[in-house]
Amino acid sequence: MNKKFIIDTNENREYLESLCDELLEFGKKFPSPSGASYYLGDDGSPWTTRPVETWITCRMAHVYSIGAMLNKDGCDELAKKALDGLLDYLYDNNAGGWYAGKEEDGNIIEDKQCYAHAFVILAATSLKLACIEGADLLLDKALAVYNDKFWDDEQKLAVDTWNTDFTKLDEYRGLNANMHSVEAFLAVADCLSDSDYRDRAGAIINKVIEWASNNDWRIPEHFSSDWSPQLEYNTDKKDDPFKPYGATPGHGVEWSRLILQWVMSMHDMDESFRKKYIKAAEQLYNRAIEDAWNKDGAKGIVYTTDWEGNPVVHDRMHWTLAEAINTSSVLYRVTNNEKYSKDYGMFLEYLEESVHDHKNGSWFHQLDRNNNLLNTVWPGKSDIYHALQATLIPYCKVDTSVAYAICKKSE
Repeated sequence: MNKKFIIDTNENREYLESLCDELLEFGKKFPSPSGASYYLGDDGSPWTTRPVETWITCRMAHVYSIGAMLNKDGCDELAKKALDGLLDYLYDNNAGGWYAGKEEDGNIIEDKQCYAHAFVILAATSLKLACIEGADLLLDKALAVYNDKFWDDEQKLAVDTWNTDFTKLDEYRGLNANMHSVEAFLAVADCLSDSDYRDRAGAIINKVIEWASNNDWRIPEHFSSDWSPQLEYNTDKKDDPFKPYGATPGHGVEWSRLILQWVMSMHDMDESFRKKYIKAAEQLYNRAIEDAWNKDGAKGIVYTTDWEGNPVVHDRMHWTLAEAINTSSVLYRVTNNEKYSKDYGMFLEYLEESVHDHKNGSWFHQLDRNNNLLNTVWPGKSDIYHALQATLIPYCKVDTSVAYAICKKSE
């Protein structure tokens, strides 16, 4: 295997750094005049006729805050532009919270999403760590509205979607928003040294492990208002970008990494309990890779499977590969099992062969089952969040959120 794919070699470090630099350069044209992030096209050009959305703006605020902490030229100014868009253009001064987005003509996209608000929290913590002016205000607003509207302290889970005025709560409950809430909570816990948010992350993780362990380690994604799993949800819209039918192996992999980050950050935990969580993380990862990797005769991780592990949507999404790179590296750090370092190299080889766009930069966001470019779910290259994190997490502390880890490295 080429040394640039082997973890802990100088060649691998240099390879990831070059990918990181390329991604930060690729995404630089994201800001709209308002500061909100445009959706990026195949070559990084902004698609100015598409809506600007809160979740994408937050992701760009997050990654360019990290870029600023890495002392990359111009990243602090770009992070500040995204922050300004979040504090002004995308914020609802009447009902509070953040619009899902705005159309080209300025009309709002209806509903208030937990998914987007979790990303506001993540962005705000990264902006604060990068010392971007206004970050404290953004974080205060983000935590206040999230705690008031989205966190269900009785269930120890997050609700999903309100109407725009925060007067009607949708009955749907889902784990995608909860997954990114865990990510946000761990970032807050690190940024503010607030153990309450780490405890919240653990409460969600315990529920997810219970649901997964009762379902052969394939995580139910969709639930009713009383948190009953809805295993046939979206059977008529199997490739939905946020709520696809069936199991999503990429989420199994992503949950595995978040569980590891959380459990390794619980420094006072009894070692026997720690081992149980590490084992659960391994089972989630191994189930997902067994179900999804090279499942249909070509390299790549299929987007979704049914509840027996058979592929449903064969497309390869770039974010699943990014999370596989992250989690395999973290599992290797935690377990010292060479299997995971071999997986890491295997995923990087596939990235280089099929997913990295060597001509235009960034990573192809959607490929078909034969690894040909596809644009039915993710046309263009909306943002650089998943890909950029995959260039950093393999060399970050396993018990720490990525922006905080970069911040501490740069001190």
